[in-house]
Amino acid sequence: MWPVYSSQIALALKINPTRNERYRFPPRMRLKTAHQFREVYRARVILGKGPLVVYSLPNDLDHPRLGLSVPRRVGGAVVRNRVKRHLREAFRLQQHELPRGYDFVINVKPHELLSQAEYHRLLAAAMNALHRQWTTRPPQETPPPSPRT
Repeated sequence: MWPVYSSQIALALKINPTRNERYRFPPRMRLKTAHQFREVYRARVILGKGPLVVYSLPNDLDHPRLGLSVPRRVGGAVVRNRVKRHLREAFRLQQHELPRGYDFVINVKPHELLSQAEYHRLLAAAMNALHRQWTTRPPQETPPPSPRT
C-alpha cells in the first residue's frame, strides 16, 4: 500500500486552500483534559453517523476544538491509532468549513476501517447537523458549567 499524503487527499476532496487559510492542527484546537471532555458530554447534544458518535458544546472561541475517544473494542493499538489519524486529518482539512466556536468529542464504535474520504464525509455531516441542533435549541437549555473536580 503506497503512502497517501495530505496534499493528495486535499486534491481528491477538492479542497483549495487560500493564502489566509492554514490547515494545521495546533494544540489550541484540541480537547485535552478530562474536565473539557466531561463538559462536552454533560451538554448531551449527540449525533451518531455511521461508526461515529459526536458530542458538541458551544465554546467562546473563534475556532472548533476536537477530542477523540477510541476504545479498545475498535481494535488493537495500530487500528485505533489509524482511526485517530484519519479523524484528525479529516478535521484538519475541513476546519475552515466547520461551524466556528464548538467543542466536539468523537466516540468511535467498532467498525471496519473506512477511507479518509468517508471519514471526512461523516465528520462534516455530523458536525453541521449538530450546529443546526444548537441553533434551533432554546438558549436556556444549555447546562451551567459544572464545578471542576
